[in-house]
Order: sequence, then C-alpha cells, then structure tokens
Amino acid sequence: MRVLVACEFSGVVRQAFSAQGHEVLSCDYEPAADGSPDHYQGDVRDVLGLGWDLMIAHPPCTYLCSSGLHWNHRIPGRAALTALSLDFVRLLMAAPIPRICIENPTGRIGSQIRKADQYIQPYQFGEDASKKTGLWLKALPLLQPTYLVMPRNVGGKSRWANQTDSGQNRLGPSADRWKLRAETYPGIAEAMAAQWGGTVVALPLTNAE
Repeated sequence: MRVLVACEFSGVVRQAFSAQGHEVLSCDYEPAADGSPDHYQGDVRDVLGLGWDLMIAHPPCTYLCSSGLHWNHRIPGRAALTALSLDFVRLLMAAPIPRICIENPTGRIGSQIRKADQYIQPYQFGEDASKKTGLWLKALPLLQPTYLVMPRNVGGKSRWANQTDSGQNRLGPSADRWKLRAETYPGIAEAMAAQWGGTVVALPLTNAE
C-alpha cells in the first residue's frame, strides 16, 4: 500500500509500516528525527491528494486536548486557535483517501466533530505506559490489543512507568517535552502496521508475566 503518516516527525509509525513492505511517507513541519528521506517537511495539504491508500494522522493536540482547554477562557485568542485546529482535523477527515485513522487525546474532537471510534492505551500494546488516546476511523477495523502490561499498585490505584505515584506524567518541564509526549509508542505503531497493513494477523491479548 501507499501510506501517508501525517503530522509525524519521529518516524515511529512510518518505520512500522515500512517494515511491512509498504511505501510510506511521513509529513510534518519538523524535520524527520531519524533523517529519513521518506519524509516531507512542510504542509500536509501539499501531499494529501497524491493517491494514498491509507493515512494515519496525528494532528497537533495543543489546542484540542482536554488538559489545556481551560486556557481558552484565560488567554485571548486561544479559543480561535482551537477552532482552527478543529478545521484542520475536519480537513484531514475529508481527505480523498479510502482508509483513515485520526489519533488524538481526549478533547475537542470528540465533543465538536464526533466521538472517537475507540480509545486505546499503550499498556494494551506491550508498553509500560498510560496515555488514553482516541482513534477516529474511516473504513478501518478497531485496533485490537496485542499484549497487556500490568501496572504497579499504589494505594489501590494503577500506575505505569511513565507516571509518578500520584498519577502525573514523569516528564519534567523542558523545551522538547511536547515532542517526547507527541511520539507514538512503538507497540501501537506496530499493531497499526500489522492489523491495518494486511500482512499479519493480530496477536491475542496476553497478560504480561
């Protein structure tokens, strides 16, 4: 297949589909973190109409995710940026591509456009991490969990390796924090490639030992 990975600079999803033998292009305003030539640095609108079979899109969540929406009432102009972000998501959903997955955290997409088809967690795909993520799907089956990583128990509450005991994300403030948090977990990317790439049957859900 010809696969477009929109709004990705890390190369994680691109690499997963490429490993399955597909022709893949990632696209973002940031350069490819892995230096791959299979990356278009620029506006995804430039390449949306190039005859793709599948698109996996990760629109920026800064002005869309629930955790930051309280700033819309405090910072002038921020609500307008949320509206522009929603318009961008609508553009991606309407792209002339037969199969589409839009990935984003819980937030405005679900309340202003439509509810997610499913929510997934990295710990369902072999990753010791918690990050609830919505998938908005077009002509794709639900992504099936592959390997369940069990959490540690802190006062009766579940916590994974990317969380403090209180449930906060372990990443401290830094200039590249947004980049690190935006990356797709490899276990999820590999499941997408295996299940939506049409080459490998998904593994059954299995408890980690």
